[in-house]
Formats: sequence, C-alpha cells, structure tokens
Amino acid sequence: MGRWPEYVQIKEVGPRDGLQNEKQWVATKDKVNWINMLSESGVSEIEYSSFVHPKWVPALSDAHDVGKRIKRKPGVRYSALIPNRKGLELALEAGIDGASVFMSASETHNKKNINKSIAETYPVLGEVIREAKQAGKHVTGYVSTVFDCPYEGKIEPADVMRVCEKLLNDGVDDISLGDTIGTAVPSQVEALLDPMLRLLPKEKIIMHYHDTRGMAIANIMTSMECGIHRFDSSIGGLGGCPYAPGAAGNVATNDVLYLLHGLGIKTGIDDKKLQEAAIFIQNKLGKILPSKSLAYAVAQE
Repeated sequence: MGRWPEYVQIKEVGPRDGLQNEKQWVATKDKVNWINMLSESGVSEIEYSSFVHPKWVPALSDAHDVGKRIKRKPGVRYSALIPNRKGLELALEAGIDGASVFMSASETHNKKNINKSIAETYPVLGEVIREAKQAGKHVTGYVSTVFDCPYEGKIEPADVMRVCEKLLNDGVDDISLGDTIGTAVPSQVEALLDPMLRLLPKEKIIMHYHDTRGMAIANIMTSMECGIHRFDSSIGGLGGCPYAPGAAGNVATNDVLYLLHGLGIKTGIDDKKLQEAAIFIQNKLGKILPSKSLAYAVAQE
C-alpha cells in the first residue's frame, strides 16, 4: 500500500462538465434534485454549473436558478466555472463557495474556447481571481490541453508550466490539469508531473482526465504513484468539451471509485448513493452512460 495514497479527494464535475455538451435539456428541478443526491453521496466538492454566457453553453443557462435552489450540505464545496467579471457577479449572487477559472496551454485551443489569445486571457482571469479571493472564495485554475491539443498536437510541459506559474502568481489556490481530448498515456503524465511537483505541492495539483482512448484509469494510477491524490471525475462518464473535436466524456466517477475502493483507498463516498444519482441522470437524459461499473451494477439489479 506504500505506493498509493490512503485517501483520495474526488471533485464531482458531472453537473457542469458532464452536462455542458448535452443536447438533451435537463429541467432545472431535475438538476437541483440530482445535485442534492450527489451532496448526500459523500463527495467533498461539486462543480454544479457554469456562468458562461448561455449562448455558448445553453445546457447550463439556468446556472443562477440552480445555485439558488440546491440544498447545501455542510462540508461540501459548491463551485462553478467562471469566465469573467460579469460571470463572477452572477455566481456570487447564486452563492458559490468556489470559483473555477479556465484557459488552455494551447494557443489555438484557447482562441477556439475563449476567443482570446493566452496573453489576452490573463488580465480577464486575473480580475476574476482577485475579486473572488476578496469575496473569500476558493479559486481553482483549470488548464486545458496540457498533454495534447486537437489543433496543435503535442503540448510541451514548459508551455503548461508557463500558464500555471502565471495563474499561481495571480492567486489561484490550486491547479487542475486537463487531458481535454483524452489522449495522454502514463509516460506523458510522468513527464508533466515531474516539473509540476517542483513548482507546487502535490496537495495543490488536481488531475482531470477524459477517457477517449480508455487511458484515464491508467493515468490516474500513474498520477497516484507520483503522489497525486486529487482528481476531477464525472458521474457515469458524462462530458466532453464542445471546443475539442473528438473528446469523449470525463473519466466516470463510478469507475474511479471501483478502482480506489478496490485498492483500499478511502474517498468518503458511498458507492450505492452515487450509483443512484448516476441512474437518476441516466434516466433523465434517456441514454446509457459510458461507465462500465455503472452498467455492471444496473445489470445485476
């Protein structure tokens, strides 16, 4: 057991990253009920929505209403994706505990996703970070395409480091490193985490894997061997970036729990309650979610 952490912290990003690319509208009351179910499952943080303009992410156009209506459980951090100062104002009104700012390590992906160059993005996010911190909120810096970009190919660790250093200097509390198109392999994970762990403590690094090529679990295991114990995941494997062609869903929380609990690693999450939440959203979307653990559990019922 020496090679694995005793405890792993999971941030559930299904309500945001999972739903953002879905064409099937999920009613606000159903989102609220679903998030309340997730709150009862034992997850320590839920990224419940995005305050990006509804024109760009219509599936999450009810972010303010959802934030106002969810039942907040003590000990759970409720965070949301924040693109700019206006988004932060709305998010603070809705009652966020944490703000997630986002940009890419790839210049082309950044322009496609945010419609700005990397240099142009820094002052916008800097303002959000500063004002969120002044409001007493936790701030996470998401960095996308840290391994591969759908437009530029391989991304060098040095390019990722430059973006991370700037976000840290601007005041983010931690960094989430995103395998946005789900193409990384364990050797790439090691190559990036080596310099990252010299830049900041392992407690401040979160890994965010998509499972396009089926490598997410292998990459999580490699990350844990490097000392990482914080991961983003999406219930049922929901997700996919609308500005990253070919990107499949996030690694499924259900599958990550099967791995971690099988290794004897504590998460504080109740498998059964999480499964119930996964079945709930699966039924609302009217489609089978990609999680293999979920499919097996449903088949056994």
